[in-house]
Parts: sequence; C-alpha cells; structure tokens
Amino acid sequence: MSVKKEGEPLCHRLVFVGADRSPSLLAETIHIPELKVGEILAKVRLATICSSDLHTILGRRCSLIPSALGHEAVLEVLAHKRGRESGLQVGQRITFSVADVCANCDRCRVGLPQKCRSLFKYGHSQITSERPLSGCYATHIILHPGTNVYSIPDHVSDKMAAPINCSLATMVNAILSFSHQNADKKAVLLQGAGLLGVYGCAFLHHTGFRKVFVSDVDEYRLRSIPSFGGIPVIAGGESTLFKENELDIVIEVCGVSGIIQSGIQLLKPGGTYVLVGLVHPDSYMNITAESIIRKCLTIKGIHNYAPEHLQRAVEFMSAVARKYPFEQLIGAVYPLAEFETAFEKAKTGKFRRVAMENTT
Repeated sequence: MSVKKEGEPLCHRLVFVGADRSPSLLAETIHIPELKVGEILAKVRLATICSSDLHTILGRRCSLIPSALGHEAVLEVLAHKRGRESGLQVGQRITFSVADVCANCDRCRVGLPQKCRSLFKYGHSQITSERPLSGCYATHIILHPGTNVYSIPDHVSDKMAAPINCSLATMVNAILSFSHQNADKKAVLLQGAGLLGVYGCAFLHHTGFRKVFVSDVDEYRLRSIPSFGGIPVIAGGESTLFKENELDIVIEVCGVSGIIQSGIQLLKPGGTYVLVGLVHPDSYMNITAESIIRKCLTIKGIHNYAPEHLQRAVEFMSAVARKYPFEQLIGAVYPLAEFETAFEKAKTGKFRRVAMENTT
C-alpha cells in the first residue's frame, strides 16, 4: 500500500497477478496521478463482471502481468482535460468505449477502430506507470484521449447502464451487420440466453423482428426470455420446432462450437450466420465448406464494436429502459471491498451478471 501524502487523492484498485497465484487478485491503494491533456478522471460507480474477466482469472485467457481487469461499468466524471467543447461536466454519468484508438490508421478509417493498430483496451491491459488506472475494478479510472464517451440519461439506472459498453454495444454491432428489410417477416435464432442473447433478443424485438427465438440448455435462463420479446427454445430441440431451411438468420452467442452444424442446417438458402461468442481457442467447428457453399450462406464474425454502435446502444437503452426488465439481469451486487465474494458468485454462473459498486 502507498503511504498517503498530504492533499494527494487516493484510489483503491484490484490487480491481477496471475491465474497460477493464490490469491490471483490483490487489493492496492495508489495515488491518483495528474491528468494529461485529453484525459478524464472518473469514479467507477458500478462495474459488472464479464465472462472474459472470469476466463482471465481462471487461466483460460492470456494477460500481461500485472494487469487491471474490468471494462463493463458506468462512471461519474470527477475532472477532465478535454476542454469546454467536449460538453463534459463534473458529476455527469457516462459510459465509454472499451477501445482507446488513434482514429487515423487504415483500420480505423475503414470502420474497424476496435482493430486499431495502436489499440488499447480497458480492463485487458498491463498496468504501467503511464496507465495506472485502466480497469473498472477500482474506485477510479482514467480515460485517455482516444476514448469515446457518451452521457447516460437520468432515467437509466446504474444497473442498466453498466453493461452497455460491452455486451449491449457488441450485440448492436452484430445485429446492424445484416439487413433489416422486411424484419417483421424474418425468423431469427439466438443460440444462447446469456447477457448477449438477452440484449440481442430485446434489440431485435424493438427493431421490428417478430420471430425471435432464443435457445439455451438452461431452462431457468429461458424463463425470462419472453419478457424481452423472445420465444424460448430448449437447446437440442430446435429440430422439433423448425424445419430445415426455415430460419433467415442465426446468431451464435453461447461460445459452444458444437451448435454451428445444426444452425447451418436450419438456415434458408441465402441465410446469414453471425458468430459472436466463440472468442476462445476451443472453437473448432465440425462443418464442411460444401454446407456453406450450396446454401449460399453469409458467415460474419463480430468482435467488439465501433463508437457508433455504442452510441446506438445508449440510445436504445434510453428508449426502452422501462419496456424491458434490464435491472433483473444484474443478479447480485457487492461492495468493491468484497470482491472475492463477488467473483466466487460470478463463477457459479447462476446470474447473467454480478456487480461491484463503489461505496466510497
């Protein structure tokens, strides 16, 4: 722990020191550094535990040590050096892009800023002297000049707002990647009823799709799907509900590669398969190129999002905050000081999200 110097503000943060260490997360207290031009100092009001953070802690995802975890969160502006033209005000609640980008490289210019050549990702990067506060499992975070931020409307609660900048923005990107013409006549299947599946279900329903099916092996998870405008389906029973060549779009959001073959069988000729959840090494798919070619299928891979998707996600949440029970998606909330309990609860998989709140 740092020794407090008179007048210097302090921050409490969690530091990931390796999946092979016990404990793998350590609590530290550090001094908050002075802001540089373009930076924002924010209080982390509420942070949710994403499955990618659990993969890191369990050793399923590589991370440079020591690293700051946590990227799904709602923040409160404490200070900034972005000038008056930014419109930022102290006390304002904001969400932020998980990617800090240059906006000038060839990838940024073609609409893939999440693949920026100088990409920095919050909650997934090594702690350095230049970036000491880059994770949301802390009382404070510093956002850098290439990070897009958006204001959270007053009627959107912290629970609703925290996952917007990861799960919801990613699903907005996935759904906007295919055409919405005649949406009310198209049938869509979301493979997975986790947070991605629920957000995708609500966004599709709100956008005009009337045949939105959601499959999962967990019957308990499926119970809430009708509240978000979807039709629940027990995974493995799709063939009894659908005929081959019946679905227009299938979106994979469960991370299980074994379901891809059945998804292809259900797609109509000319259909679209969107892959979102299979972002891990154990993702080999037992399919043939012939099954794709003969049906003239389009397969899209979606990873993260661009700023416009985050903006659209905020607008969506603002418009439907009272229409769907989004607060229920956060199953348990713990003070940051009880992080060990929070992570153990998240590991059980009982809740779509477990959250940690800043009580300081």
